[in-house]
Amino acid sequence: MDQSSEAVTDAIREALAQTEDNKQRVAAAIAAFYDYVANESGAFRLVFESDLTNEPAVRERVDRVTDDCAAAIAEVIQQDTGLPREASLLLAVSLVGMGQVSARFWLSGSGADGTITQADAAALVAGLAWRGIRGYPKES
Repeated sequence: MDQSSEAVTDAIREALAQTEDNKQRVAAAIAAFYDYVANESGAFRLVFESDLTNEPAVRERVDRVTDDCAAAIAEVIQQDTGLPREASLLLAVSLVGMGQVSARFWLSGSGADGTITQADAAALVAGLAWRGIRGYPKES
């Protein structure tokens, strides 16, 4: 579980480090969630859909994935916008939730019947996320 959790967190960090262009960062981060759930190993199920998530130790590890991904994204938001840490973290958690939940929905729903490809699904959600987050201007 720890290795699987680290994989998605590392993918998000890599997505953020690839470029200084925030539109591309959003697209890469959303794509990272889609890549993670589409991985044939099914590792995401271990992290997000385990029957053991009611166990406090397991729940803490699952929550850590969201927290670590959100912390990495919040750092970029705070640096670029000058928003307080708490506000940046709230926006980041929202973006992480959008990526996680939509990717899992795609895998179990519309993506499973082939009507929306993984790339198209990730692009749709990235477009939605970008249209929202770009409203927070970069600081001069």
